[in-house]
Amino acid sequence: MEIVDRLLEGDRRAMARLMSHVENSSAHAKEALALIYPHTGRAHIIGITGPPGAGKSTLVEKLALEYRKLDRKIGIIAVDPSSPFTGGALLGDRIRMSKIALDREIFIRSMGTRGKLGGLARSTNDIIKVLDAFGKDVILVETVGAGQAEVDIAGSAHTTVVVEIPGTGDDIQASKAGILEIGDIFVVNKADRDGADRTKLELETMLELGFYGRKWKPPVLKTIARDGSGMVEVTEMIESHMDYLKSSGNLEVCNRERIEREFLEILREEVTEFIIENAKTQGLYLEILEGIICKERDPYSTAREIRVRVTGQNEPE
Repeated sequence: MEIVDRLLEGDRRAMARLMSHVENSSAHAKEALALIYPHTGRAHIIGITGPPGAGKSTLVEKLALEYRKLDRKIGIIAVDPSSPFTGGALLGDRIRMSKIALDREIFIRSMGTRGKLGGLARSTNDIIKVLDAFGKDVILVETVGAGQAEVDIAGSAHTTVVVEIPGTGDDIQASKAGILEIGDIFVVNKADRDGADRTKLELETMLELGFYGRKWKPPVLKTIARDGSGMVEVTEMIESHMDYLKSSGNLEVCNRERIEREFLEILREEVTEFIIENAKTQGLYLEILEGIICKERDPYSTAREIRVRVTGQNEPE
């Protein structure tokens, strides 16, 4: 397949075109992804999540600059919220990351969520594979910034960095959600603001309770990403976390869980699409849907009925 050959040879245009095919679910996307799959699994995937206004884009930009000093090739995926009405997204990260956008060894891809919850776009994992196969050493994934529900990134990244800021109450709110549990490193950004030390202390206290006895205790670091303060320490800590994953054997476990989770999601989509298309072909779908709307049927037993009628397989005994 020509586009895959060009991608593997280092053609940036081919990479960008393939990403567009993937995002648009074109006919060639799955075939291309199957071909590049053996060339993936080498990149360090780093997730950056946190509330709106925490300075995630600035942090990503400064992280990319630090990794370029280490001669790493960088891929950046920045996920922006899509409009619930038009489906469009601002995708302004090339503007926010203007200092690095012209570096040939840094590739920035902005994506809209297109209705996907959890902080990532539907095709984020596939775009990660494209960057990985292209030869990027580090892939930074910035989530939407919608708040406490952004835990999907932990299933895609090796290292998850949670960004907080002082004075907003997000440090307290985080204890009520899964954000504390998914973070491998916590960063209190905009640390020149009042309350930064208090936010850091509260996070450390909550983490002490939640991670007691674990081998990797998530550190809490302070940064002022705007001027680069603290970014060397964050980069070093991210590298330390990867070293820990490798030495402890958790990297293999992490990769296995990530691959299994992704496979089940792909399988679920394939099976669902197959059943629905077959139900429509057999003229069952609209008839059954009307029955559910009129309360003549219930959706639970009807879903099982469709599965049996389409596959010919009853429940296993």
